[in-house]
Amino acid sequence: MFNKIIEKLKDKKIAILGFGREGKSTYNFINRHLDNQDITILDKNDIDVDCKKVIGENYLDNLNDYDIIIKSPGISLKDIDINPIKDKITSQLELLLEVNSNNMIGITGTKGKSTTTSLTYEVLKDQLEDVFLLGNIGKPVLDEVEKYTDKTILVIEMSSHQLEFVRRSPHVAAILNLYQDHLDHDGTVEHYHQNKLNIFKYQTDTDYYIYSDDNPDLNKKINDYPYRGIRYTVRFDNENLNGNRTRLLNKDVIINDKIIYHDNNRLLLGDHNLKNIMFVLTIAKIMNLDLERAKKVIDNFKGLKYRMEYIGNANGIDFYNDTIATIPDATINAVNSIPNIETLILGGLDRGIDYEPFINYLKESKLKTIICMPTTGIKIGKALEDTNKKILYANTLEEAYKEAVNNTEIGKACILSPAAASYEFFKNFEEKGKAFEEIVKKDIN
Repeated sequence: MFNKIIEKLKDKKIAILGFGREGKSTYNFINRHLDNQDITILDKNDIDVDCKKVIGENYLDNLNDYDIIIKSPGISLKDIDINPIKDKITSQLELLLEVNSNNMIGITGTKGKSTTTSLTYEVLKDQLEDVFLLGNIGKPVLDEVEKYTDKTILVIEMSSHQLEFVRRSPHVAAILNLYQDHLDHDGTVEHYHQNKLNIFKYQTDTDYYIYSDDNPDLNKKINDYPYRGIRYTVRFDNENLNGNRTRLLNKDVIINDKIIYHDNNRLLLGDHNLKNIMFVLTIAKIMNLDLERAKKVIDNFKGLKYRMEYIGNANGIDFYNDTIATIPDATINAVNSIPNIETLILGGLDRGIDYEPFINYLKESKLKTIICMPTTGIKIGKALEDTNKKILYANTLEEAYKEAVNNTEIGKACILSPAAASYEFFKNFEEKGKAFEEIVKKDIN
């Protein structure tokens, strides 16, 4: 399989655009299989590698000099004219889709994709021997490509950055939801949404696509384009729609009028995670898995770190860690999922998201105390100062924790759920989550 990728790259003048985790993976893949290949690494930052390289502010200036540009997901091209080079741009995901889309399950969405992808993998791994978990969740798709066979199932979390320039789609594809996000990378909400929709765009009539048709923006976009795959819809009501549908009636998940799952024993908190489970069950049905076995795996799945993760009880208060919540909708889901919640810590990098609906939600929410951190938290706090909420400000996580301890009732809960990106002061949400976890655990007996 990977030999076809090697043939595509052989004797080409290649630019590896971006030298983060995926760029390094691409470099290693080429070096494993192509001796003396003409490679240039392009990156804004200086890099220590024995290879031709273009670094600094002008690293995007001469992209037309190369035959193939293998772009890393984190590199944004929104500020340059890509028309002269569009046909040269590819990625690890695109290279693999070209040779093995039939064995792929691709999952995307603004929120929930890591949890849904991981749970899908766990369900498949319980019943199939040859399954890999790949993509935006942590492992570049070419890292172990030599191990993939014609029977290997690849479960891949696909970000909007990874999907931006693809010209192929996976055999089974799911979009969980669409909200505002990544405007710093994609420029506009419309461009960001269209990148996501590429996961369906190139499917054939033997492929499958699954989406939430009770997500208004997503449903409209799906109905505005003639997607060719076999459609499955997922929704949180019992409306009797035509076609393949996964619905919720009381606590029963129903697929095509048959009760598949009764929601009474899962470890994942929140309605948003129930929606994620409905997607996993739909994928399991499409893959002809044993649904009884799938349900056992689902109920025992504890979730991922920094996603509404319970840290423990400190000073009589339950603390939760939700630094993955980088948009308001995710924070709303978290607040709604914790019964005894009283305090919210929020704030992070301002990426131009409209916070007005979120502020209105906070005004009416069950929260009593909101601790606001730079930069978005300061703006949100100022808008809430005339409400009945206790608005406090903190510049560091340590300060925020102390305010939470001093202003949360014993027996109640506090959650760190930023509703903004973490990389204004932290490398990523994991680093922020780890820092908060360490602070809280010092006071856990």
